[in-house]
Amino acid sequence: MLIVVGPVGAEEHVLAGHPERPARIGAVMQGVADLHLDGALLEVAARPASIGELSRVHSADYLDQLHRFCSLGGGSLDPDTFANAGSWDAACLAAGAGAVAIDALRRQGGVAFVPIRPPGHHALTDRSMGFCLINSVAVAAASLLDAGEKVLIVDWDVHHGNGTQAIFWDDPDVLYVSTHQWPGYPGTGRSTEVGGADARGATINIPLPPGTTGDVVCEAFHRLVTPVVDRFHPTWVLVSAGFDAHRADPLAELDLSAGDFGDLATIVSGYAPGPGRLVLFLEGGYDLGGLRSSVSATLGALTGVAVTTEPPTSGGPGREHVAAVAQHRREALDHLG
Repeated sequence: MLIVVGPVGAEEHVLAGHPERPARIGAVMQGVADLHLDGALLEVAARPASIGELSRVHSADYLDQLHRFCSLGGGSLDPDTFANAGSWDAACLAAGAGAVAIDALRRQGGVAFVPIRPPGHHALTDRSMGFCLINSVAVAAASLLDAGEKVLIVDWDVHHGNGTQAIFWDDPDVLYVSTHQWPGYPGTGRSTEVGGADARGATINIPLPPGTTGDVVCEAFHRLVTPVVDRFHPTWVLVSAGFDAHRADPLAELDLSAGDFGDLATIVSGYAPGPGRLVLFLEGGYDLGGLRSSVSATLGALTGVAVTTEPPTSGGPGREHVAAVAQHRREALDHLG
């Protein structure tokens, strides 16, 4: 069973000419439709997150400022990030969609996909950035933590999820894993960033060079991530599922195909303790064709539906970077004692 919550933000959050555009949601939903799931697809409406839910990860002052900014018509929040009159409502719906997905999985089982915009993983406790206003995956994780769960967050967006990392930097009950292009926006996510004093080793950053192919990313998961996950024993797995590592994406330079995302989804689904504990949140992905095919391949892998897609890629650079990440993590952890 695939549970789709939303879609959210198909029209409300708009700036002409911006790459984070409403057409992304149409491409994503075409990718879902390509699976022809029929009775194995459950579509559920999102609900807005409450201020109490948002306040688990964002400061009251920031939420007040963002709400006021949008109510006055919005504008540019920074050179990359915008909001308009509908952006507050869209961001609250995006954040609330995660809670709906979790509740639906508890009742129905299966796997959940949350096709939302604006994206969220760059949003800090008190600041929007990188197209992101509210950190939706962090809001969902915080609700699970309040229920006594242990949460693995896998972020395969091509950009490092600095907001998510910062929010859970010192929380031993969240394991945060990011694969991302290096160098690249936002300039965080070095392999030596391994977590705070109370959560040493609970952050895994895997920076990868331009041109990296899917075989290298999968190797990184098997070599660096799987052993840590096995020790961590998560009770829920949340994915910041950005698809801008696709080779056609205009904003990045990794060389993954749709088939690679299917392989990554298979690996990550193995980290869940059982059915009904996996939620994927849409983050980046700005080439509409790559977005559609990658979503289809990802969800096909998770639902057991065979799809015709691009084959996985191999032969690119990055293996030496994976080895270096392992060494840098050991050194950083040794230094912290």
